[in-house]
Amino acid sequence: MTDSFSWSPNCPIPVTADTQRISLAHGEGARLSRRLIAEHILPRFSTSKNRGFADAARVTTVGCRLAICTDSHTVSPMFFPGGNLGSLAVFGTVNDLAVAGACPRWLTLSLIIEEGLPLVVLEQILDSVAAAAGACHVEIIAGDTKVVPRGAADGLFINTSGVGELVDPVPPGPHSIKVGDKLLVSGPIGQHGIAVMSARDSFAFEWATKSDSCSVIPHVTALRNSVGGHLRAIRDATRGGVSAVLHEWAQECGHTFALTESQIPVTEDVRGACELLGLDPLYVANEGTIVVAIDPRFAEAAATALRQVPGCELAAIVGEVQPQGISPVTIRRTFAAPQPLDEPSGAPLPRIC
Repeated sequence: MTDSFSWSPNCPIPVTADTQRISLAHGEGARLSRRLIAEHILPRFSTSKNRGFADAARVTTVGCRLAICTDSHTVSPMFFPGGNLGSLAVFGTVNDLAVAGACPRWLTLSLIIEEGLPLVVLEQILDSVAAAAGACHVEIIAGDTKVVPRGAADGLFINTSGVGELVDPVPPGPHSIKVGDKLLVSGPIGQHGIAVMSARDSFAFEWATKSDSCSVIPHVTALRNSVGGHLRAIRDATRGGVSAVLHEWAQECGHTFALTESQIPVTEDVRGACELLGLDPLYVANEGTIVVAIDPRFAEAAATALRQVPGCELAAIVGEVQPQGISPVTIRRTFAAPQPLDEPSGAPLPRIC
């Protein structure tokens, strides 16, 4: 990389040649490191209970069960319609906790910053982290910062770890899925992948696709309050899309998942982009859409509850669980017989989360 850095096309803040940038000295643990943390990071996350980032945070729980997860985030470009790397990092970890049946409580934040990254870009990302954490009612309680040489990190990588309290009833997981269970999705699929692809390659579509990047805590809460213990499994359909989730579930429970294409919600802009690019929306990543397996007697109630959540108005029952067949996942398209839906062998679009 050179000092000219092409941040402007993907950053809402203009970056000029004299903009202050991250240097290797910011990662050496000395004066510049302290200034970076004290002036640019801590003011966005410190609270009366948390005035600074220690090497380890101390949290207190009383008789509760915890869920813990960790995730690393990298997306190109860092800014895309509907979000950016900062909000994506928070939502990605919070959502992993939520679909596991937990109420997210705490996050850690680790930044791997490339030498030369403009500080205005870092500040914009950190502001998004803070806003997303606030929206999810989670505290960022510990963190770490490293600076690597130019060309080693494509600007910025973020690692987050999350801790949440499990809330009964906790979905037992894919091993509990039974023949006859119904499959739901919480809304239109494929929006995140298409939004990132459009921003990355500057596709001049007539429409503007926005990522569905958001917290799925309201989705899971609506399901818990409406159908509670009748849920079998919940997953957020990120890399590999809905197809990847169902293949993982099929491997664990030993059944076949049968989809009906006409029931799967896909927006016209995503459908049009996928047709032009030769993609199937079932393989395209999401960042705020969940897949649900549920007792068939409660499927319609679950779908109705989801439709009351903003952004989930198109939640739908899209398939059912059948006895194990030749293919782990099948799909019925138009009036044809069911056909195998192959497992993703690779991401149609890398670097999306």
